[in-house]
Amino acid sequence: MTGIVRLVLVAFVCVLAACGTTAPPPAPGPTAPAARGPAGGSSGEILGQSDRFIVYRPGPDDSLRSIAARFLGSEDRYWAIGDFNNVSRAEAGQPLVVPLVNLNPTGVYADQYQTVPILCYHRFGTGGGKMVVSPSAFAAQLDWLARNDYHVVRLAELVAYLEGRQPLPRRSVVITIDDGYESVHRYALPLLRKHGFPATLFVYTDFVGAGDALSWPQLQDLAASGLVDVQAHSKSHRNLIERPATETDGQYRQGIETEARAPREILERRLPVQVRHYAFPYGDANEAVLEVLARQRYELAVTVNPGGNAFFAQPLMLRRTMIFGDHDLEAFKSRLQISRGIGSP
Repeated sequence: MTGIVRLVLVAFVCVLAACGTTAPPPAPGPTAPAARGPAGGSSGEILGQSDRFIVYRPGPDDSLRSIAARFLGSEDRYWAIGDFNNVSRAEAGQPLVVPLVNLNPTGVYADQYQTVPILCYHRFGTGGGKMVVSPSAFAAQLDWLARNDYHVVRLAELVAYLEGRQPLPRRSVVITIDDGYESVHRYALPLLRKHGFPATLFVYTDFVGAGDALSWPQLQDLAASGLVDVQAHSKSHRNLIERPATETDGQYRQGIETEARAPREILERRLPVQVRHYAFPYGDANEAVLEVLARQRYELAVTVNPGGNAFFAQPLMLRRTMIFGDHDLEAFKSRLQISRGIGSP
């Protein structure tokens, strides 16, 4: 039990002791949901309540999901209870504190702060090459995330997190896939569906329909899955910070303007998507590129600089960690940076 959980429990015990154990709990404040009666056969008990917390003793039929559905309005918020109490499941008779408000949306603690890793894949299959991750390896990585209570969140969820408005689960991770190879549809989508994990697919639009690239019908199928968010990876995949000696300043700026604007317009015309996220080809950007992305209304952009992203990360220069075909499961696990110590270099 964490220190803050003990403090909340002690505070409620003191209130109950002062008022008599038979007194009804305080009425919920304006931001707290009204306590409902037992749901789904729950035999749990509310021990105390304020506008910020509920202290709840779970019954034998309770789970973190059922408690979240009862008090937080959605079972998908179960992680908020688990993270606050530092538990992975509810134990009958063991009191839990249910936080009714976002107490720490930035993920900063006394000894560490939260970081969210964004993983970067390219191709899937049985062929060779560093960029090709086998379906069995990808399946093992997703299985491990699911078994170890990691939360695969959508890239778009980082917008509110980076603005300090909404917390994310402590074990959050984002999955992204670059370029737009056909193997995403063949191998990755079924494995993502198995776990209900979302992913962001960054495509460069000149590649669509060519060679072993995804076709427009396949991209439509991916977008319709509800799991894959198709976003921009430029038009031609040129390196945005390199320019031929013959290219003038005006031509260069026009070129990067096209690389940002054209894929957004094409993807939004051909698919039911809103394009607000961008992956830099080769992970490279400069001030001119960042100015163009801001003008084109991009909210997030990703590099290939490894590491996790704290709430104070630059939204248009997010860190992203490459996952290669020669990474075994231990190497994969070592790349999931979900926190950094205070004072770490």
